[in-house]
Amino acid sequence: MTGKITKGIGGFYYVYVEGKGLYECRAKGIFRNKKMKPNVGDVVDIDVISEEEKTGNLTVIHRRKNQLIRPMVSNVDQALVIFSVHEPEPNFQLLNRFLITMERKEIPVILCFNKMDLANPGEEERLRADYEKSGCHLLFSSVQDEKGVEELEQLLLGKTTVMAGPSGVGKSSTLNCITRDIRMETGTISEKIKRGKHTTRHSELIFLGADTFLMDTPGFSSLYLEDMEKEELRLYFPEFLEYESRCRFHGCSHIHEPGCQVREALEAGEISRLRYEDYCYLYKELEKTKKW
Repeated sequence: MTGKITKGIGGFYYVYVEGKGLYECRAKGIFRNKKMKPNVGDVVDIDVISEEEKTGNLTVIHRRKNQLIRPMVSNVDQALVIFSVHEPEPNFQLLNRFLITMERKEIPVILCFNKMDLANPGEEERLRADYEKSGCHLLFSSVQDEKGVEELEQLLLGKTTVMAGPSGVGKSSTLNCITRDIRMETGTISEKIKRGKHTTRHSELIFLGADTFLMDTPGFSSLYLEDMEKEELRLYFPEFLEYESRCRFHGCSHIHEPGCQVREALEAGEISRLRYEDYCYLYKELEKTKKW
């Protein structure tokens, strides 16, 4: 049977098989010999040992279409990143770092600004102006008022989604709102690893429906751009693309060169100043990074 690993803990892998439920599996020794470690999100084949006890052996790991390291998860279709408009105030540089990371992995992003019930007049319009050209699907939500929840549920259908965002932005309440009507028959988790059932130290995919999974990740406070040259950074700002082909110099950094069409678009209000200033900051940060 073929299924998807939803959790791995203590040498056991929990594989969800559509229409069958959750199987507790061990990985065969062949994976250790090949130095292959199963990941949450892997599509795998299993041999069932006991249908009654829902146990089996993991025999084949299918080819991964992508892989994230933090969190460790494979075969991600999209990322849902949630920031609040207030309480806490959004850290836009952290947000932009996350968007760059996903852009590098070619993983589409749903950018959700939550707690819109706390927004000031005109705030949605300002946020939309800053991020409408960033390559994200923009969503404005308020779990308290249930604004945007139905749209979000539709966006998650048939996808494996990683959810991320800083602490306190409403990830848990969003997750609870999405999953409130879901009843998943997961089978009985082995008593010997019961201690791991409620820990947040392990990545876990939550089954939402047919081919629909969501992974919640711990709140993050920092994100570093690793293994990137400063010249590469501009490629991950989609709003630059329509202008840079007209820059005077090929490979223009959009920092100081004359005839830069990106900077002209900035002055014309066609590119977000908030996003551009973060680009300049990150460019200089990468410029100072020692290459060993």
